[in-house]
Amino acid sequence: MDEKYETRKIQFTGKSSYIISLPKKWIDELGLTRGDQIRISKKGSTNLMLTPPDVQPKTAQFDTATVEIGANDSADTVARRLISLYFLGFKTINVRPKSGRLKPSQRLHIKETVRRMLMGSEIISDSSEMITVQVLINLLELTVEGAFKRMVHLAKSVSRDALLAVQENNKELAAEVANMDDEIDRFGFYIIRQLKLAIQNDHVLREMGFQSARSCLGYRVLVKNIERAGDHAVLIAKDVLEFDKRIDEDAIVTLQDMNAFALSVLDDACLALFKDDYAQAEATIAKASRISEYDDRLQGITGNIWDNEIVFRIRRMADNIRRISEYSVDIAEIVLNLNIEKTLKERS
Repeated sequence: MDEKYETRKIQFTGKSSYIISLPKKWIDELGLTRGDQIRISKKGSTNLMLTPPDVQPKTAQFDTATVEIGANDSADTVARRLISLYFLGFKTINVRPKSGRLKPSQRLHIKETVRRMLMGSEIISDSSEMITVQVLINLLELTVEGAFKRMVHLAKSVSRDALLAVQENNKELAAEVANMDDEIDRFGFYIIRQLKLAIQNDHVLREMGFQSARSCLGYRVLVKNIERAGDHAVLIAKDVLEFDKRIDEDAIVTLQDMNAFALSVLDDACLALFKDDYAQAEATIAKASRISEYDDRLQGITGNIWDNEIVFRIRRMADNIRRISEYSVDIAEIVLNLNIEKTLKERS
C-alpha cells in the first residue's frame, strides 16, 4: 500500500460524532502523542485536512550517524563526508578511526570543517578515539529566506571588495576576499540541509513558508548561483594575489561600473524572488542584456594597452563580472518558472 494513503472506516460514537483511527507510523513521524491537538479543516467540497498545530515534528529519519575514516583518508575526503551527513539532516555525527587513533592533523581538520562550514554545529566531544559533532540550531531560528539574503549580501560584499583590491593593488584585502568564500558556502550548506528536511516532511515544508517541494528545488538552484557568483569574485581577488602589475586606471573604473551594474541586476533578480514578481523577473532579464555596453567600453581601452598580460587580466576580470550577471538571469528565470501558473490564473 502507498505510504501516503491509508483506508480507515468511519465509526459512530455518542449521539452526534464520528471518529476514525490514524496510523501509528504517521503519529510517530510527526512527533505527536496522546492528548495533542489536531486542527481539522475542509478543503473544497471533497477533501478534509488534518494539521497538527504548534507541534515540532521529527524532521529526520535518523538522529545519529557514525562515520569511520582511515589513516590515509585525505582532509578533503573527511570534509566531504561530514558535509554529506550534515546535508542529510543528522543531529549528531560521530567521527572515529577505522583502526587505531585519529591523527592530530585529522582532528584539526574536522574541527576546522565544523567551524568554517557547518552552521549551527559544535563539537561536544573530542578525543583521539572519536569526535562528536552536534547540530544545535533550531529549524526556524534562521529561515531559508533569511539565510539566502545573508548569502546574497556576502556575495555582493566580496564582489565590491575584490574590485577595490584591484584598484588599490591591495593583496591583504584580496586575501580576505578569498577567505570569505567559505562563509558564503557555509550559508549555502545550511540552506541545503533545511531544504532536504522540508522535502521529507510536509509540516516542516509549510513552517518554512514553502507551498510545495517544487519551491525547494528552485531554492537549491538559487543557492548554487549565489555560490558561483561568490566564486567569481574570489577569482578576481586571486588575480591581485598572483600578479604585481597595476591595471590601467580607466580599465578599473569601467570594471567597477560593470560590477556595480551586475550587482544591480542581482538585486533586481532577488527582489523579484522575494516578491514572487513575474513582471520584475522579466524586466531583470531584459536589463541584464545591457552589460554588453561595458564590453564595448573595455574594448576601446584595451586597444590602447600594449602589455598583453594586462589586457588578458582585464578581459578575464570582465568575464568574471559578466558571469555574475548571468547567474542573476538564472535566478530571474527560476522566479518565472515558480510563478508562471499564478500569472496564468491572474490573466485568465
